[in-house]
Amino acid sequence: MKPLQRQTLLIRLLAIAGLTVLMAGIWVVLQALGAPASLSPSGLSSWLQGEGHWGPLLLVLLMVLAVVVGPIPTLPVSAASGLAFGMLQGTLIAVTGAALGAMVAFWSSRILARDYFRRKLSNHPVFASDAPQNSLFWGILFTRLVPLFSFALISYAAGLTSVTALRFLLASVIGMMPMTFVFAGLGQTLEIHPVWTVVAAAVVLLVMALTPLWWRRHGRSGTSR
Repeated sequence: MKPLQRQTLLIRLLAIAGLTVLMAGIWVVLQALGAPASLSPSGLSSWLQGEGHWGPLLLVLLMVLAVVVGPIPTLPVSAASGLAFGMLQGTLIAVTGAALGAMVAFWSSRILARDYFRRKLSNHPVFASDAPQNSLFWGILFTRLVPLFSFALISYAAGLTSVTALRFLLASVIGMMPMTFVFAGLGQTLEIHPVWTVVAAAVVLLVMALTPLWWRRHGRSGTSR
């Protein structure tokens, strides 16, 4: 094995070990502090408020874990953030955690698999080294606006492309802000009107999923005229 290959392998092994230790450490801390097994917004909110000044940090850690691990849904965490800390502050805390988690996922896939995809798909418009940055930015932004796309999956996939870390971060933050703000606001009404809150959340998800699709189709038809 050549020195460069040995160094690359060492970096990847360290990345895997570091990611594993980080996620396991967050999980242990949350469990030690009594994080509820249920991800209901009301349960999470009560726990976060009971932790005092550590509540915002714990929510950030929970959001990082939710993004990187993937199967853990982020929407209940966003709703719990609004319920525990208010709409504006809850949104900022949730977005901070989601952005940190997205960057962890982004750099994990970039370090572990970007070189492989760049070699195997060097002519692909997404994975090529000279892929247009603006197109990648808008593509990521679009998927963030549509809640049907997996937040974790898009973060990992983006790391395999040539998009810069800054563009990925900006597209992610801008794209996730509306949905996070809405669900943080819905979290505040959960205890007062639980049924209407669930209905409103479903409507918001549907509208946010269909609006970008309608806009793209409408924009194309308008351009063709």
